Amino acid sequence: MNRFEGKTVLVTGGNSGIGLAAAQAFAAEGARVVITGRDESALATARATLGENAIAIRNVAGTVAAARELAQRLADANIRLDAVFVNAGVGTFAPFTDIDEKAWDETFAVNVKGPYFQIQSLVPLLNKDASIVLNGSINAHIGMPASSVYAASKAALVSLAKTLSAELLPRGARVNIVSPGPVATPLHGKLGLVDEAAAQLQSQIPLGRFGKSSEIAATVLHLASTESGFIVGTEIIIDGGMSQL
Repeated sequence: MNRFEGKTVLVTGGNSGIGLAAAQAFAAEGARVVITGRDESALATARATLGENAIAIRNVAGTVAAARELAQRLADANIRLDAVFVNAGVGTFAPFTDIDEKAWDETFAVNVKGPYFQIQSLVPLLNKDASIVLNGSINAHIGMPASSVYAASKAALVSLAKTLSAELLPRGARVNIVSPGPVATPLHGKLGLVDEAAAQLQSQIPLGRFGKSSEIAATVLHLASTESGFIVGTEIIIDGGMSQL
């Protein structure tokens, strides 16, 4: 299929994991893809996999200035957007008693403030019938130990998807959110998820395995395409049944 032929899509945090999988899927269906990330090397590698029409922009998500800068760079290049996947985020996992102000501030800056002001900055660049998809998490729902700050930040995103859908729909933009369960991505390595912990986590998934980034990407593309035109302000949970236990 070529659902995104002639369209331009922005994927924040598109240089690895779910973001890169989504960017590759968009490109495979004809989109011109703009990706952002903080790692120059990873960005260059990701851009090479996306084809010559792809654009990679270094942008450290989490500040109003970064959000404004990205929007300005796109505007200066006369880029308008048909879809946005707000994917950039961080994961902070530690017992409640060990969380300090720095961990709290960093998590909410990247996971909540960044998306909020990024979307605000991009509104003037959205084409009619544009779609915005946020990347949430089932941690917003399941009360997993050691996830208090991360879960709270993702719960805020779920709420944001609903309120923004009401505010932006009159402007012709739909907002929805995907909430993945455990997915095999480089984030697990960064978090130091050892084999024993990974096996324990996997045992809580009725499907018996971690999700694949490509499976999350498929749902993102569905929400970003015109075929989902009647889906507004909705959260789609993609967790192999984990949140149903």
